[in-house]
Amino acid sequence: MSGRTPRLSRLRRVVPEGRSARQAIAARAGRPAEARGGRARRRGTQPKVVALGGGMGLSASLAALRRITGDLTAVVTVADDGGSSGRLRDELGVLPPGDLRKALAALCGDDDWGQTWARVIQHRFTSQGDLHDHAVGNLLIVALWEQLGDHVQALDLVGKLLGAHGRVLPMSAVPLELQALVKGHDPERPEDVDTVRGQATVALTSGEVQSVHLVPNDPPAVPEAVDAVLDADWVVLGPGSWFSSVIPHLLVPELLDALTATRARRVLSLNLAPQPGETEGFSPQRHLEVLGRHAPKLALDVVLADEAAVPDREVLTEAAKRFGAAVELAPVARRDGTPRHDPELLAAAYDRIFRMHGRIGPWR
Repeated sequence: MSGRTPRLSRLRRVVPEGRSARQAIAARAGRPAEARGGRARRRGTQPKVVALGGGMGLSASLAALRRITGDLTAVVTVADDGGSSGRLRDELGVLPPGDLRKALAALCGDDDWGQTWARVIQHRFTSQGDLHDHAVGNLLIVALWEQLGDHVQALDLVGKLLGAHGRVLPMSAVPLELQALVKGHDPERPEDVDTVRGQATVALTSGEVQSVHLVPNDPPAVPEAVDAVLDADWVVLGPGSWFSSVIPHLLVPELLDALTATRARRVLSLNLAPQPGETEGFSPQRHLEVLGRHAPKLALDVVLADEAAVPDREVLTEAAKRFGAAVELAPVARRDGTPRHDPELLAAAYDRIFRMHGRIGPWR
């Protein structure tokens, strides 16, 4: 299940002999959805949306997006190495299930069934033994991976059990290690740049993250994730931990190829505040600058930010123009003063963006 295959064989459905994976993805992006294996959409149907990220940031986006479309796919990072996920990964050699579990919980409905199952899969055991702090959903996902031998089929089955309003996919079929170049990771050597290994360590570093990369550095994308990006009307990237949840998707070559080739519109959703550790002191435009350094060819259509989190709209607008994007400011934060997105306000912002920034799908 976790074995690695040659990149061209992974794209066997879309790469004719003698063509590169990049050429095949570009050609595939120009074909009708039904010719790519996707569903042809009728006028009046909902927009097809793909959200990329991990952790609580992706959960916030999914909780909003499921309110405005029934055609939603989450593509989730698989570099987590801490907590219950890290223990299962180390012991069983599986993908870390935690961020996948959180995405499934976010897609649960607001009815009794959905909210009950959301609580169940998020429940953590408290004990003096080996089960301590393991999440029920993590164990369920890993059990189905072992039973079925297929990451995607197992996640689809969990989603069906939960009544999830969307699909959850891992971005890669192999567990990934996040590594970062960090200046001042050791407080006693503030000018030195060290390699910091592991998502949990990168997220908590007190130094300045210069760049991140994945090990292996050419990881295989899950084919269904590539298909989803190519077939989408809108792709949403962020919010979330910038270096450990958002940027990693751009470091999977096939996913980046798909993000570059897709005819979907792309919206980047910025965080409400810098994250202690990896983005301490970052301005909104600094988030864009580091994104551009990791994926210089990436184009965006819209950058969404909370109006209260942007001290200088003109500077952010200039930074967004380098991606070809417009800036949309909207109140999307909870009113309790915490740096968390309000699902209803974020849903309203996404809905307005989808309707106002060009008709990509036939739903309007």
